[in-house]
Amino acid sequence: MKNLIIAMVLVFTINGQSQNKNVLKTTETTTTTIKDSDGEKKVVKTENIQEVQKIELKDANPNSLNIEMKDSPVQVTKTTQITNPDGSTRTVDVDRSGYFMSDTNTKYKVSLDPQGYIISSDETKKPDLLRKTSTNTYIYRNKNTTAISYFDTDGNLIVETYNFKTDSVEQKKYLKVK
Repeated sequence: MKNLIIAMVLVFTINGQSQNKNVLKTTETTTTTIKDSDGEKKVVKTENIQEVQKIELKDANPNSLNIEMKDSPVQVTKTTQITNPDGSTRTVDVDRSGYFMSDTNTKYKVSLDPQGYIISSDETKKPDLLRKTSTNTYIYRNKNTTAISYFDTDGNLIVETYNFKTDSVEQKKYLKVK
């Protein structure tokens, strides 16, 4: 009797764990070495991509063994983990790195750094900084300005600066280069 109960539990456990999804997981790791006056530092960026597709079958014929799958939507989840030289790790849900163009046709490179993003171009010596806040916005900082910024639904970078003279908020848009 005991063996029968154990066998039934095993059968139900195995059947309960059968998958009705196609899952593809990929991991890409990039190591960046930074050399400066303090020495050599390594920043490790690990990008995890998980694609999940629910299995749906087409209508089956009564005597067929092989049933074709229907095309169903694929849900993609992408997370990025940054490991800083000091060993601390942070997770970025959406990596906004890339190239952006200003209204003066200057090309800027936005790339991840240990605390947020850095913005650099060929014309600037010291890069600008983007630091994430808790409200899904960023603090934009360069040598002259501190402003609030965010990424719009198209992936463009919007920087909003307060103008003391006109008592208004000025908006500058950096278009994402595709």
